[in-house]
Amino acid sequence: MILRRTNEWIARVKTEIQHSFGEEYTVRETAGSFSVGVFITMLPTLGTGLLVFVVLAWAFDRINRAALLASVVVFNPAVKWGVYAASFTLGVAILGPVPGVTPTEVAELSFSAGPEIVVRLLVGNTILAAVAAVPSYVVCYRLVEAYRARDIDVVETVTEVVDLDDDVDPDD
Repeated sequence: MILRRTNEWIARVKTEIQHSFGEEYTVRETAGSFSVGVFITMLPTLGTGLLVFVVLAWAFDRINRAALLASVVVFNPAVKWGVYAASFTLGVAILGPVPGVTPTEVAELSFSAGPEIVVRLLVGNTILAAVAAVPSYVVCYRLVEAYRARDIDVVETVTEVVDLDDDVDPDD
């Protein structure tokens, strides 16, 4: 029963992704939606990123909802811990270390160091999110183009195999 439901869910997701790669949205809209999703997902929104997705999908008709939500799969909660570590490291490299805090004292942090740490995390996170959004746009753009090129080839192959003149009687 669980396997059947999982397979049904996977089939629905696959169908929705194929539909979003179809002709309803342009290649630029799909790639842009994914790129915006990557940017939002990488930010430390504490779960409010999904609410931002809903607002964007409601406000703009040309947002590809499937591409937007696909970014959550790429930057899921397990991956975000690595993103946060890299963000904090980048923030420290740009703004300098937090006064009075060494890497060995992280477990003994006081709340007074909190704002300094959050600023470094946000700075690093914003830079990484912007940097990740650009290649995600390019990769998604190329994937959608390749999918559409493949789809056209399949249609041409099917029409070559099926001979409509032999199967259709014009008098029926």
